[in-house]
Amino acid sequence: MFTGIVQGVAQVAALSDRPGLRSFTLQFPPGFCQGLEIGASVASDGVCLTVVALHEGDRADFDVMQQSLNLTTLGALQLGSRINVERAAKDGAEIGGHPLSGHVDFMATVQAIRQPENNHVIRIGVPAPWMRYIFAKGYIAVNGASLTVAEAGRERDGSGWFEVWLIPETLRMTTFGEKGVGAPLHIEIERQTQVLVDTVRAAVDERLGPLLPHLEQWLAEKGQVLPELLG
Repeated sequence: MFTGIVQGVAQVAALSDRPGLRSFTLQFPPGFCQGLEIGASVASDGVCLTVVALHEGDRADFDVMQQSLNLTTLGALQLGSRINVERAAKDGAEIGGHPLSGHVDFMATVQAIRQPENNHVIRIGVPAPWMRYIFAKGYIAVNGASLTVAEAGRERDGSGWFEVWLIPETLRMTTFGEKGVGAPLHIEIERQTQVLVDTVRAAVDERLGPLLPHLEQWLAEKGQVLPELLG
């Protein structure tokens, strides 16, 4: 488990590819590897990876299987690429963000960036059907960082967008300041929200399933849509 509080930015120091597997070496900030052991977990841009080798100078090796390469941006890493990193939480650790599993749910894209004074606002586009789990003032994990959703907008097809506001300290400790419009991002939704939404949807479908098409048609005639939580 991770807390969503990024502990630093690591840099890709070496890469090698084999059929179905990519191996890379990360250069971590000073002191990051103190006490780190082979087999330990490190969130790399929000993806839980296992340490397979340790080197002097705060370096460690990781292997990434083909499925993870297909579902994340790790397959696009190059020498010098920078990523957010966090070590696995220990028992009794303070949860400054919210509990994360390190399992990416989907890829999103930076749609727009605004920079009001002393703030950095990123609008992130979300593919269908994932917006059903994202609500204003709720938690979301973006590239391994626990963030609060400031605003959210939904489309009828189940897609949408949300915005996060980043303070200077967050920009200093992460790679978000390097992301431009069109940049891909890893998203992990908040699990309690997912369970709640899926439970409600299943209960509604069980009780109203046969009636939902008629209800949708009736609402459409009145220029309204079924709430996303139920649809």
